Amino acid sequence: MRFFGFLCLLVTFCKCSLAEPTTIRYVYNSSDLSYYSNGIQFPAPENDFMNPIVGELENQEKQPDMLWIRDLYDHHKWVGYANKLNNTRCKKDLLTYISELNNGTSWATKIYDSAGRYYGQFFFGNDYWLGSYTLCQELSNEESNAEIPPFPLKFYMTKLRININRKLTPVTRQLNIGECIPASCTNNDLKILFQQEPKQGASINIIDIRPVPGDYSLLGDVKFSIVGGTAFFVGILMLIASIIDVVLKRKNKVNNEEPDSENNNSSPEGLKGSRELVINKNKRTNNYMLKLLLAFSAVENGKKILNVDNISRNALTCVHGLRFFSILWIILVHTYLEIFSVAGNKNVRIITERTFLYQTISNATFSVDTFFFISGLLVTITYFRAEAKKEKSSKDETTSHIIKTNTGKFSLMIFYRFFRLTPAYLFVLGVNELILRYLHNTSVFSPAIIDHITCSEYWWRNALYINNFFPQTEFCMLWSWYMANDTQFYFIASILLLIGVRSNRHLKAAACMIGVFLVTSWVTTFIIAMKYNYVARVEEPFTLFDQLYDKPWLRIGPYLIGMIIGYYLFKVDCKVKLKISVVAAGWILSLGCLAVLVYGLGREGLVVPASAIYASLGHTAWGLSLAWITVACVAGYGGPLNSLLSCKLLVPLSRLTYCAYLIHPVLMCLTSFLLDGPIHLHNVFAMVIFCGNAVISFLCAFLISLAFEAPVVNLLKLIL
Repeated sequence: MRFFGFLCLLVTFCKCSLAEPTTIRYVYNSSDLSYYSNGIQFPAPENDFMNPIVGELENQEKQPDMLWIRDLYDHHKWVGYANKLNNTRCKKDLLTYISELNNGTSWATKIYDSAGRYYGQFFFGNDYWLGSYTLCQELSNEESNAEIPPFPLKFYMTKLRININRKLTPVTRQLNIGECIPASCTNNDLKILFQQEPKQGASINIIDIRPVPGDYSLLGDVKFSIVGGTAFFVGILMLIASIIDVVLKRKNKVNNEEPDSENNNSSPEGLKGSRELVINKNKRTNNYMLKLLLAFSAVENGKKILNVDNISRNALTCVHGLRFFSILWIILVHTYLEIFSVAGNKNVRIITERTFLYQTISNATFSVDTFFFISGLLVTITYFRAEAKKEKSSKDETTSHIIKTNTGKFSLMIFYRFFRLTPAYLFVLGVNELILRYLHNTSVFSPAIIDHITCSEYWWRNALYINNFFPQTEFCMLWSWYMANDTQFYFIASILLLIGVRSNRHLKAAACMIGVFLVTSWVTTFIIAMKYNYVARVEEPFTLFDQLYDKPWLRIGPYLIGMIIGYYLFKVDCKVKLKISVVAAGWILSLGCLAVLVYGLGREGLVVPASAIYASLGHTAWGLSLAWITVACVAGYGGPLNSLLSCKLLVPLSRLTYCAYLIHPVLMCLTSFLLDGPIHLHNVFAMVIFCGNAVISFLCAFLISLAFEAPVVNLLKLIL
């Protein structure tokens, strides 16, 4: 696995070195408004201004630029344009519409009113002139309209790039315009109408025209049958298992309430057999097939997820709070990205990014490091605790026996993790692909996400947890890079644990290997950051995504720190005595470090050498800060923070963080791109949307956990 990763890195370097320069370079720069058109700038080619495309106004008096933009694609002017159409039916319907529009007819005026056009803030980022698809369709509803059009209507989305002049549009802007026109008109007819618009020396290039909705049928998609069939089958299993579970529990309750004398003297053989079947919840039946079925009981699994009472005394309860607040942080960040993608007043993003607290959003990459730290911590302390309960093996074991035993243990660990995580993961992956196909067909927006294409071709990379070694443009579920990294780290941790548990000498060897991994991570990250002149900035949190952001050599630090702390807590049995001065210093240093990492970039970011150091050491420093917080909370020095992190109410939510992480971006795409028009960006509104995203994400996570996570855990326990 590691060899494969280094091979991919080598290929990446080769591609970067041998790539031919392009005429137009697509760059990310949030200081330009075009950055917000799906994150890509289209610098205007020189010939667009040297040889401008001119229209009718070239021979007339030139209008002020704002008047020209205001009248751009105004239906009142389409009489002359319609006469040039070859589609007779479209021409007839269009002329009828324009004639009635000029006469002030109700239905024609409403068609005009539901079409997209300029309504302000173009120079502040508003590139959505969408009109309303919903209102366009509503015009044909006889119940709500006294007058309806004499022909059916169709809604089209047109995407084009526009340059007015060097002063007003130094970078090509992308416009998204919605048009409500007669259904007899095709994409090509609308293109002809658009091409006749007077350009006034500007350059306008039509990129795409598509009907909304398109011709994609969700019900006719084979993958919908697969995903839907799987959900239906699992749902039926859950229903049957839940009914059987409730019946058996009631029988058990009735039998337990019977008098002892009656039980001893008058119970028939059949009743004895029934009692054996329902003796208690752990030994409910000797029927193995019934046990497998009961693994899907939503009643029992729901109780396990929501249970806050049966928590082990040895549990690191502060971890639950760290998990919960980390996933909230991630949802908050993705909420802002969601709003940025569908906001009309995009210039407000620039204003928002200038604020000090926005660094909470831009530097939220550390929230994922918290999960890596927790994973390393729990896998280590759990493994050492389990091995401590076992009898020590004989010292005279042969080398071949040791290799065979450890190979079996390693295979079992990987097997358990793979089948525990993958069913829920693949189900959400399938749902995500279907939702993106549906959205690209029905949304008035153009999502800058192509999972409906990449997932079909590259889903197997996700299933093998190696997708982070491939380019971002080939990603399926972009946020799934976390699962790939965490699984790769678990692979490494399993080997280190199998080595370290054998003896003190082997433990020292494993510790040395951890040190080597840490140093290698720092050096590799620093070299790559310097090679690409990496600059840590608030406006560009995902810089060098393919080279650094999602790669294990950047992310492994917190995981290894978690492993070290996990072994330390196991060794001291979570009992640590510290001086007050040490406690005070520890809290000051840890909280100070966390604050500097998140809020230390400043307005201009860091210079190149400092950025490289920040990238290489920052994630490990985050892990070290969390290490102190964990040790302090476990040892009783956490105070109010430990009370918050260890609150019992957070335990069920902590159990749902994995499924919440999987599903929340899918829900955000669905809720945002199904909108009929852009939203107005504001921090207060963002907080409201964030709260809604968090609630719906955990509700869906609960359902997914009931269906695909908890049953699989039960089945693995039965099988193993």
